[in-house]
Amino acid sequence: MPPSDLEQRPAKSGRIELDPEGAEQGLAQLVLTVIELLRQLVERQALRRVDGGTLSEEEIENLGLALMNLEVKMDELKEIFELDDEDLNIDLGPLGNLL
Repeated sequence: MPPSDLEQRPAKSGRIELDPEGAEQGLAQLVLTVIELLRQLVERQALRRVDGGTLSEEEIENLGLALMNLEVKMDELKEIFELDDEDLNIDLGPLGNLL
């Protein structure tokens, strides 16, 4: 008689085995994904405001600089954690990709 699936499963130890490097990488990926999503939303809203004419020239300049600086920082963090743009585009199954 062949063993059932339940008999083939490893015994539970009651502990979760986590690879510290893998956990750090996964957390970095999640945090950077959320930041990238927010960055894109802010950028879209800024473009709407620019197109709508509700910002002064100084505000447009400041907003542009802030978005460029954020993009540079994101690139630095992606390099540190060895991530690329595809790593931040989480697959949401039937909903499609996040970004």
